[in-house]
Amino acid sequence: MTNREIYQKTLSFSLRRALFDILAFLVLGALTFGGFLLMEKLSGEGLVGLVIGLLLGIVVVAVALRYVSFTYKAGQIAMMTRAITEGELPEDVVAEGKRTVKERFTTIAAFFFITRAVSAIFRQLGRGLTALGSMVGGETGSNVADAINSAIQVVISYLCDCCLGWIFYRREQTTTKAACEGAVLFFKHGKTLLKNLGRVAGLGLASLVVIGGAFMGVFYAIFSSLPISGFEMIYRELVENVAENGGTLPGFITGPGSIVLVAAALAAVILWSILHSVFVRPFILVGVLRNYMESGMSEVPTEASFALLDEKSPRFRKLRAQGV
Repeated sequence: MTNREIYQKTLSFSLRRALFDILAFLVLGALTFGGFLLMEKLSGEGLVGLVIGLLLGIVVVAVALRYVSFTYKAGQIAMMTRAITEGELPEDVVAEGKRTVKERFTTIAAFFFITRAVSAIFRQLGRGLTALGSMVGGETGSNVADAINSAIQVVISYLCDCCLGWIFYRREQTTTKAACEGAVLFFKHGKTLLKNLGRVAGLGLASLVVIGGAFMGVFYAIFSSLPISGFEMIYRELVENVAENGGTLPGFITGPGSIVLVAAALAAVILWSILHSVFVRPFILVGVLRNYMESGMSEVPTEASFALLDEKSPRFRKLRAQGV
């Protein structure tokens, strides 16, 4: 199956996640503005209520997303892996994806234990690459290190998903041993896998400019049509709160109009992140996952190769000791 065919066949997972993410976005907005209106009416501290509502919304959405990712994200990766390694998929990919995830991870706790452990291993391996930028020294070195770290964090998120795919592929092994094998794959075939960096960065930036830019225009038009009094109230309270703490507002916030622009930008970025993760990211992941799986299938890691990472990552040693 081609990458496009795999993407299309597993798109049903993305569509279900999209519906849930849009609902979560609406809940976040309702709690944020609800907190603002409630506190403004009760005590005149609308800005405080806005922050409280936003934080409450983030907590509610984050908790709910953990369970959605367990069922839909993991199921999508499982089916992508099967398509790459077996060349075919069942008719009902969603039902089969859920069954595969439940079979491999009997509890949600086991799923998050493995994903956290894998993420920690890749972050430790990534710190060595980030240190290269710091060696330049000074402000330039710091900026280089920050840029490298940002790029590596994006790649690591894809590698974690690829490692999860490897865990589904290595069904005869325990999840912990398969996770260790997945980490070794990155270490042994890093150059092959990191060649995806340009594609990942390029498509991600393009989607931000096109999708994020379009929605920023839409949200700006919507917010601009609302009564300006609400934004004037937010701006006034923001100035007062910053002044009380001896600070100053950022230079780009000069009045209520700036609040409208910032609100539109924030809403656009949130919606872009949802659409990117649901529709664009899976398309990129198929290509990255194929390279990853082909590297592993051509040379399956052995226990002897685990020694390569014993000294590089304490997290790897800990995971290996727990299940290998």
